[in-house]
Amino acid sequence: MNIIIPGLRNSDENHWQTIWENENPEEFFRIVQSDWENPNCSEWTSRIEEELKEFNYDELVLIGHSVGCVTIIKWFEKYGHKVKGALFVAPSDVDKPGYPKYITGFNPMPENKLPFPTIVVASSNDHVVEIERARLFAKNWGSEFVELKNAGHIESKSGFGKWDFGLKLINRIEEQTANPV
Repeated sequence: MNIIIPGLRNSDENHWQTIWENENPEEFFRIVQSDWENPNCSEWTSRIEEELKEFNYDELVLIGHSVGCVTIIKWFEKYGHKVKGALFVAPSDVDKPGYPKYITGFNPMPENKLPFPTIVVASSNDHVVEIERARLFAKNWGSEFVELKNAGHIESKSGFGKWDFGLKLINRIEEQTANPV
């Protein structure tokens, strides 16, 4: 099962996360937060914990976008559930100067290596994270790093609808767990 963890303001109807969920509801499940406008780390990680209790963690690939990426890692740090893998798309840099004050409790940015396969996807011109910071996050977390050129924040406003390449990255994570090195 693929678990969708959106960022600030959720993912609109034209966002790749929503399209994947709508086209394959048996394969994708969205974590719905109570407050999409004011992300709070404690509340968001608690919601993930509550929602995922019904699943077998070993079978889950978590798919985060923006602050949803950091939420996944903070959830793992708090609850310790090892999952099949995670795809981090356009991770929000919660330590960036000027980061919105209404997004609370997510800093400092996690730096520990994760014990499951992960891929970080970042854009060369994302206003939320500098490409070099995204590379550092991938290195720290033990993630494969994928750079997209001029892809903005990798969301619907940046022209990302269905985004088949993202689905291929999920398959890559699945293959890594099926054939560990």
